[in-house]
Amino acid sequence: MSTLTSLPTRTLGSTGPQVSALGLGCMGMSALYGEADRAESIATIHAALDAGVTLLDTGDFYGMGHNELLINEALRTAPAAAREQALTSVKFGALRTAEGGWTGYDGRPGAVKNFAAYSLQRLGTDHIDIYRIARVDPDVPIEETVGAIAELVEAGHVRHIGLSEVGADTLRRAAAVAPIADLQIEYSLISRGIEDRILPTARELGVGITAYGVLSRGLISGHVTREQTFAPGDFRGMSPRFQGDNLGRNLDLVDRLRAVAGAKGVTVAQIAIAWALSRGEDIVPLIGARRRDRLAEALGALDVTLDAADLAAIEAAVPAGAASGARYPESQMDHLDSER
Repeated sequence: MSTLTSLPTRTLGSTGPQVSALGLGCMGMSALYGEADRAESIATIHAALDAGVTLLDTGDFYGMGHNELLINEALRTAPAAAREQALTSVKFGALRTAEGGWTGYDGRPGAVKNFAAYSLQRLGTDHIDIYRIARVDPDVPIEETVGAIAELVEAGHVRHIGLSEVGADTLRRAAAVAPIADLQIEYSLISRGIEDRILPTARELGVGITAYGVLSRGLISGHVTREQTFAPGDFRGMSPRFQGDNLGRNLDLVDRLRAVAGAKGVTVAQIAIAWALSRGEDIVPLIGARRRDRLAEALGALDVTLDAADLAAIEAAVPAGAASGARYPESQMDHLDSER
């Protein structure tokens, strides 16, 4: 028998929905982190819903539709109360090959509506709660892409408009077209670039932040070792921060963070997530747990209170800009409007 509970909530911007203070990022259940256990993935989604997590984040290109179908199955087999409070956040626009390659992004209005139609079918729903292009299409003005999503909102197929990995100027242009609920962007102790221009602009415009990579793909989770190896196809096998000397230097930062966490009686992952939560009520961290034990650990961060001394100790252990290596390989950094 499911015992549905509730978590603290936050609102995505001035126009978005109220969601649980932590969301569940489902990508790793289908792609980019090696093989995943389907039964455990569904059990983890169920456990998240039971715990009061209401925000499920996915992309139509995660496993070429696999992730949306997985979420569909998880929601269909969840208790009605959990299913009814679940909100879906969907990214679209990435173009893939049958071999799993990436060939660009498509933000044309006709493509936007086509992507949405397929997502609605795979998710088994009549609406998507938050819809966003994964990366800006350099050949299509953001105004046209956002305008197409706004038409989907008018038609009832989408509830709210989001963005992903856009810079301050693009965010401002998009918000002039239609209300933007949130910007999904990487933000963690070792990825703090948004603090300069993007986060202040989002706050000025009333746009919330859904922060992914809060544990930097496990790098600052406390579970990665210096001898770590990754399966073929695992994104981390080509991520600069996991390569060579970069890995060792970054894990030195984790060791320093572990000392701070130990003094609080919490885990490294919990203090890293708690730090992200502490950055503002307008920030909703996404946790990429693929297993129930990692989910439980992450949810424990909601019970961690950081005072001024704790935050100073964290800052001393992992200063802004201390990470070694870029957050994506150079070829992928070129696609990030947020890095321009």
